[in-house]
Amino acid sequence: MQFIVKHPQFETSHMIFEAKCRTTAMGIMPHRDVDKALELALSLDIPFWPQLPNVSLYEDMYVQTSENFPGIAIDFEKGRLVFNTSRFEEELNDYFAKMDNPETYVLTTEYSMVFKRFLSRNLQGYKAIRGQITGPISFGFKVLDENFKPIIYNEEVKTILFDFIQKKVNVQYQELKTKNKNAFVWVDEPGLGYVFSGLSGYNDQQAKEDYYNFVQGLESPKGLHLCADVNLPYLLELGIEILSFDSFQIGFMPKEYTESVAEFIKKGGIISWGIVPTESSVLSVQTPEKLASTLSNYWEVISENTGLDSGQIAEQALIAPARCCLKDIATETTEECEISNVEEKIVEKVFTFLPEISQILKERYGLK
Repeated sequence: MQFIVKHPQFETSHMIFEAKCRTTAMGIMPHRDVDKALELALSLDIPFWPQLPNVSLYEDMYVQTSENFPGIAIDFEKGRLVFNTSRFEEELNDYFAKMDNPETYVLTTEYSMVFKRFLSRNLQGYKAIRGQITGPISFGFKVLDENFKPIIYNEEVKTILFDFIQKKVNVQYQELKTKNKNAFVWVDEPGLGYVFSGLSGYNDQQAKEDYYNFVQGLESPKGLHLCADVNLPYLLELGIEILSFDSFQIGFMPKEYTESVAEFIKKGGIISWGIVPTESSVLSVQTPEKLASTLSNYWEVISENTGLDSGQIAEQALIAPARCCLKDIATETTEECEISNVEEKIVEKVFTFLPEISQILKERYGLK
């Protein structure tokens, strides 16, 4: 079976991509050694360029996305982004003058030497390659203005932010596509969990409308990733074609989710099932066989409640870690350098689980 994505807004954009329980992973990694992180990423079926915030603040997912956004500055002393409304207004005219130039949205070497190192590799032999970028909702909640208010509440800023990140996705996709025709970019949106809070001031219905419009302008196959607690039916109604989520944390497949998942798959959608936990205490009691069975159980529940063949679910599935691992709960009181080493070992163990789980599932569902 082939998964074919065609975008009516961009008739020349398409991807032929067979998922078949192949492996991939989140972009964020704890490593301080760039070469080691790259080799791990390149060891998977669908490699990605790593984001390594322990190497440099410029490798932080939010900082990378901020490049050339008006009103933004990096506070290196506090290790965070700062936004100023007056500066934003002062810089708008300059931004408008260059907003149609693709160079405005290129991720430069200064903001990610790892991305450039990834692009320098021979990536043609892979079934697909992947990039990622922080999404507008997460960015909008994370970055605060001078009054400590998330910038997503400023309507003018929000409008420009959604357009800005949409263009960044498209430019990154075009760069990746020169290295492998089956490139795609997923949008990293941990902040989507906030829209269900009654205190957020930016509710799930507003977010759904904004996000659907945002997604329609993406040239890349429309991918979404989040590690937060999920409402699968909601996410699958955002107009996306690839969903990556932490499936380990749900524990079981709720029957009320099954119809939405089945409809998404019937339409050709791919789901990246984040099944390998990245907390050391949880991972220590798991095996590839147990995790493969957990995933199979999810798929059987979907099949039993919808009639969708579980083999089709496997055909359109990717296998991934549950989350990134920048901070392991079990080592919070340990020295920073030791924590980094522990987290690197956790990620490396997770990466050894992935091909084993993939192979078990391929054999179970007759995939080649």
